[in-house]
Amino acid sequence: MHQELSGILSAERVLTRTVDLAAYATDASLYRITPRAVVRPRDADEVRLLLAYARREHIPLTFRAAGTSLSGQALGSGIIVDCSWHWRTLEILDGGRRVRVGPGVIAGHVNRRLAPCGFKLGPDPASIDACMIGGVIANNSSGMCCGIEKNAYRTLESLMFLLPSGTQVDSASPGAGERFRELEPRIWAGISELRDRLRANGALVERIRKKYRLKNTMGYSLNAFMDFDDPLDVFWHLLVGSEGTLAFLLEAVFATIPDLPHKSTGLLFFGDVRAACAAIAPLRESGAAALELMDRSALRSVDGKPGVPDFVSTLPETASALLVEHQAGTAEVLSGMGQRLDATLALLPVLRRTPVTRDPGQQMALWAVRKGIIPSVGALRRRGTTLVTEDVVFPVESLADGVLGLQELFRKHRYDDSVIFGHAKDGNLHFLLAQGTNDPREVDQFSAFLDDLAGLVVGRHDGALKAEHGTGRNMAPFLEQEWGTDAYLIMRQLKALVDPEGILNPGVILNDDPRVHIANLKTMPEVDEEADRCIECGFCEPKCPSRDLTVTPRQRILILREGARLRISGREADARALEEQSRYELLDTCATDGLCATACPVSIDTGRLVKQLRGVRHGSAGEAIADWLAGGFAITAALTRGALRIGWAQAALFGRGTLERLTRAAAPLGLPVWLPDVPHAAGMLPATSPDGAGAVYFPSCITRIFGPEPGQPSLAETVVKVAARAGVPVWIPPDIKELCCGMPFSSKGYKKAHTRSANAAIERLWSWSGGGRLPVVLDTSPCTWSLKTCRDVLSADNRNRFDALRILDGVEFARDVVLPGLAIRRKLRAVALHPVCSLVKMGLGAALREVAAACAEEVFIPVTSGCCGFAGDRGFLHPELTESATRSQAEEIKARTFDGHFSSSRTCEIGMTRATGRSWFSFWTLLDEVSR
Repeated sequence: MHQELSGILSAERVLTRTVDLAAYATDASLYRITPRAVVRPRDADEVRLLLAYARREHIPLTFRAAGTSLSGQALGSGIIVDCSWHWRTLEILDGGRRVRVGPGVIAGHVNRRLAPCGFKLGPDPASIDACMIGGVIANNSSGMCCGIEKNAYRTLESLMFLLPSGTQVDSASPGAGERFRELEPRIWAGISELRDRLRANGALVERIRKKYRLKNTMGYSLNAFMDFDDPLDVFWHLLVGSEGTLAFLLEAVFATIPDLPHKSTGLLFFGDVRAACAAIAPLRESGAAALELMDRSALRSVDGKPGVPDFVSTLPETASALLVEHQAGTAEVLSGMGQRLDATLALLPVLRRTPVTRDPGQQMALWAVRKGIIPSVGALRRRGTTLVTEDVVFPVESLADGVLGLQELFRKHRYDDSVIFGHAKDGNLHFLLAQGTNDPREVDQFSAFLDDLAGLVVGRHDGALKAEHGTGRNMAPFLEQEWGTDAYLIMRQLKALVDPEGILNPGVILNDDPRVHIANLKTMPEVDEEADRCIECGFCEPKCPSRDLTVTPRQRILILREGARLRISGREADARALEEQSRYELLDTCATDGLCATACPVSIDTGRLVKQLRGVRHGSAGEAIADWLAGGFAITAALTRGALRIGWAQAALFGRGTLERLTRAAAPLGLPVWLPDVPHAAGMLPATSPDGAGAVYFPSCITRIFGPEPGQPSLAETVVKVAARAGVPVWIPPDIKELCCGMPFSSKGYKKAHTRSANAAIERLWSWSGGGRLPVVLDTSPCTWSLKTCRDVLSADNRNRFDALRILDGVEFARDVVLPGLAIRRKLRAVALHPVCSLVKMGLGAALREVAAACAEEVFIPVTSGCCGFAGDRGFLHPELTESATRSQAEEIKARTFDGHFSSSRTCEIGMTRATGRSWFSFWTLLDEVSR
């Protein structure tokens, strides 16, 4: 198959190795299906050829964007067509009132591009910063505030798509309807016939109208037959929510909605579920944009977490809560809503409440209560289980009975740790349960629960088994039960009409197997205490610098779990082969930057796991050498500077191009590639005095090894000069050359060397700072992060010293100490910033912006800003990682001109210089320039 597919796409975009297939064998659901191949087409012509191949060979295609689907619709046993690597069209239209997007664009990126225009997408799913437009349309996404009025179905203006036959249609092009009729007369006639037959069935018409008064993503969007007359308009609206079973989505145009800037948020607590649900209608009438319900179990799961009121632990066992948010275009309109809310609350039996706030920070804390439920439950679930997130709808008037019914089902089926929360304004509930799949009794438990769930939601309350997450495999067996035979037959006829060969995502939405919802359940073998908490949601992936080169954090864990499965089944040789095959993807191209943890619902730092795996590979000899280098770091630094001098001498003798070719040939041996941006060796540190010093200055080893461009002052010289200019001189201890924060050893998995370095640094800094009297300032953010997070490897005495030290990143020192005393003599027009990963993890991204804003009229940070992938030495060892990681943000920066480009890490500045073709410097250079 690889050879045949390589005749359609270039060979590097056809993946058939075990490691590749393991990385795509699951989505965010509880299913696992290994494909035969994964392909990454670039354009419509390649997709058309894939469709022809699939028809000819009778091999199914599954279109996959972000893989955040919760119902198993992004999996397939044939060919996975990965839309996440390309298909990233993003064009703002009509001043932001419309936007043209490709299926591979992350929805949250669209909103960040729209934000300066004052608009946003209507759908607002919880996965908005990870899911992609292809999935938003394919699942008819909605969310917390958009209801049914602003979902994908209601806000799409047009679609461009490819039919299974290869016919391409753009619904917005002039004469598109007639072209559709000419090119696909059978489909055109079939849609017309289905439309007329459906409309002639009065009972079905009424059924459709009733079903779509609620959120509903069960089956195909039959309301399209009611809402539109033209067969093309009917059809392209049927594609919304079709989960990749009818066509490939090439491009979409959305009508956007205003991004209302004024918000007020509060948290209300009620004595029981009925009291909370009875408050929904009056609160909705007060103008509430969001009403998020949390039952007592959900509240218990976040009790004691930041932002959760202290009194939550004292609430009765029957209590429930509503998070209420109002949104408006002006402060005056919001004030009017506030008055109506006050009048409404006076009539409601509110047990406790938080003050209604307009403060963004306090609002974020309140939303953290609601959004913290999934992380809390996911982190605490039993190892070896997967987290199941279900999604049902009850008529709002039946919502209390629905909640109580769900709680009764949890008790009946022994899901003791399950929680309920959701979008109460729409009657849309989500619930979480930890599901085991290793024991047949656990599978039977899940099957019996789903049967009873269908009876509760559909049989008793005539709700919907899926409101937002799509039918998938999860609810396919219950589709006819929910819709009835007439509607179900129309759905089957629609699929047969458009995809007669059944090549597009077979088994999703429509499936003849009554047990498909409990087939192909994924097992969760234990691989690592932290990684075992992974729920495979994919939220981490947009943060990963290697996502467009090799694999993502989720996929790294999937590969490790596949190895564990192989070992459990006795296939030790296959497991070892997988380890060797995946070394480049798993270990070499991981930047270990830890940004994945900032997006992960359960805060997994996959970089930490990779460091551990690297450490295992080093062996005792490697550890001993690293420990020796750490113990004599002054010599290590001197040797490195010497190597740089020799390298530059050879470059001068043989030519840079020759040296680069030679080192690229040696790269497989683990040697760095000599590129034109390799720095020169650093010189001596500037002389300083401890007398009158305002801080101890710890120049990073990068600063002490890498020198500036010829003729430029060193970073250490600049820091010393700017600090003195501001009246807060800094002192560099003369024997600082012996110290390292330990990061170079930690990132490579040398635990012993890292421990030695960190303890030596803390011990000496304690002495130099006068027992913590003076703050310690570092000039490189990754080193600050390394030092600030080293407590676990310290001795007992050094932990006490660490706790008393004030370790400051240069950015916060500049903002809080230097800037108040620094005279800004002129401002630059516009500057670009690259907030490095460690700065973001320390919560200092805003501080860098503040420093830059004091120095420039405009501060620009790319929408796609993220890890540059340089990662200390990765940029030298694997320059392709930096090239891939910086591509999008470099395009944004190169589209404009700036007076300067600044960051807070020398290696990241090298990476950004390489990516943009423009020189990047430390923000200290900016401070120096504007204060001279």
